[in-house]
Amino acid sequence: MYTICLVEDEKDLSNLIKVYLEKEGYNVITFEKGGDAITYIGSPCHLWILDIMLGDDISGYDVIKAIREKDSHIPVIFTSARDQDLDKILGLELGSDDYITKPYSSKELVLRVNNIIKRVYKNSNTLITYKDYAIDVEERIVKDKTKDIILTTLEFDLLLLFIKNERKSFSREEILNSVWGDDYFGSDRVVDDLVRRLRKKMPKLNISAIYGYGYRL
Repeated sequence: MYTICLVEDEKDLSNLIKVYLEKEGYNVITFEKGGDAITYIGSPCHLWILDIMLGDDISGYDVIKAIREKDSHIPVIFTSARDQDLDKILGLELGSDDYITKPYSSKELVLRVNNIIKRVYKNSNTLITYKDYAIDVEERIVKDKTKDIILTTLEFDLLLLFIKNERKSFSREEILNSVWGDDYFGSDRVVDDLVRRLRKKMPKLNISAIYGYGYRL
């Protein structure tokens, strides 16, 4: 699931855009103040939508400068009530990927988001986000914001099983077959130990025990 960070101080508009993007399957994090958005930079995000004129002393220009200091590749869409060439030029010079003028159709914004996500991440379907965790399936790397989490092979395989099947219940036998393989012979209590270790390393994972059966994320 891709995470979109929306920086918009008009609350009604922010809520409307959030609804449209969530219907498309995106995880949406909203900010009304530029300072809060800057504080979040470095946490999981695949695309930023920035309003240029914000309510506090920090503008969308300040936010994109802070973004680009940490990441030169993450896509950014600027929005503004002012339709001036200078705004567009400055936005592009600061590294924005698109510019849309208010008032705009929420559907149009969603289409632009979809197009950018497809273009930027067309060869990168390996990144999964869950809460503050960023999980690179191909590289088998897990980060909590900027901190690396070291997992064993079995721990990572169990994590993938849960992440890719959120809310699905697994019996201990199903977990054994998926993580250890069909040829494993031994007690299914190794599953409990593996879950315990994974919970300890990634406490934000909401893994629920199902009494007498197994587990569910």
